[in-house]
Amino acid sequence: MKGLGFPWTIRTRLSLLYAGAFFAASVVLIVSIYLFLGQVLEQQFMIRTAPGLPPLEASPDELSQGRRIIEVMIRRARVDTLQTMLIVSGIIAVVMTAIAGLIGWLVAGQALRPLRDITATARRVADRSLHERIALSGPHDEIKDLADTLDAMLDRLDRSFDSQRRFIANASHELRTPLTIARTLIEVALLDRDADERTRQLGTTLLAVNQRHEKLTDGLLTLASSEQRSADFAAVDLAQIASHVATEMRPLAERTGVVLETDLEAGVILGDAFLLERLIQNLIENGIQYNRPDNGWVHVRTVAAAGSVELVVENSGPLIASHEVAGLFEPFRRLASTERLAGAPRGSSVRGAGLGLSIVRSVALAHGGEVKATPRDNGGLVLRVRIPAAP
Repeated sequence: MKGLGFPWTIRTRLSLLYAGAFFAASVVLIVSIYLFLGQVLEQQFMIRTAPGLPPLEASPDELSQGRRIIEVMIRRARVDTLQTMLIVSGIIAVVMTAIAGLIGWLVAGQALRPLRDITATARRVADRSLHERIALSGPHDEIKDLADTLDAMLDRLDRSFDSQRRFIANASHELRTPLTIARTLIEVALLDRDADERTRQLGTTLLAVNQRHEKLTDGLLTLASSEQRSADFAAVDLAQIASHVATEMRPLAERTGVVLETDLEAGVILGDAFLLERLIQNLIENGIQYNRPDNGWVHVRTVAAAGSVELVVENSGPLIASHEVAGLFEPFRRLASTERLAGAPRGSSVRGAGLGLSIVRSVALAHGGEVKATPRDNGGLVLRVRIPAAP
């Protein structure tokens, strides 16, 4: 919460609350003293003319006039005394209110220190792993109850994510093995010279379907694993990974007639090399496949900015409306305008499962980054992945 550019934190609000309460109490005290002092002065300075006190030679008119002069002086002295009291009390109240606000700031900071520790630990857990705990020490109060509750929740989450990781590892093996066996059997059947044309055509179709299922399974497993924040992130150079992936993707670009260019600037980030490689591979592969049939191009560059490293993959291709861009990152979503693959007449590409950009977004989020897509005026997309640089 911010007002007029000032951060209205809980500590600030508590300090203002303390200062405001002290100021209100000071005002009540000053008003009470003012009224009481007024009554006291009225009684203390009241003049009662006693018989025999005035000079014997004074006339009644002179006595009356002297009494009025004394009463005026007394009222003026009373007013001056009360005004002086108000001014001095007001200055003291303002100074003491400022001191009360400072004391409230220090007290609030001391009282909120456990909450800051809880927040810092929760942030580290969110960015790194679920193995760390708050383990707050101190008296058994509301804040310690909150910390213990969060620790119990982290325990459950840690067990849940461990179970999910084990499931992903087992599913990866159980799903890939039968598909690999089926692909091998189909390829062996196609090597049979005695097979007729119809059998070969059926085998080719089954091989394409099996290959599509392999890509779908691999994409789903990568998507699931990328949603887990890894505790083993290491310092990697995004430019080196992009260069390696671009080298592997050049044969596909050449087969489809797409020019693949790179402009890579070194940028070190903390991440998982396998997931980052898959992110870049999906972006380049999409850029190559969903391109113009002729004279297409894909440009890959990395830029090291202040505190982050940006990967930009830009490609030519069909026109894409701005309102359709958000749907590109949804699983199993394709745009009608991108059905035709570059080089499709040559049969060099296998149709994807619609998970490419979903995996890209998931991997970017797992690394604390973000991904944005912008359609080009002449057709195609500009995809920007920004990931925080390594400290």
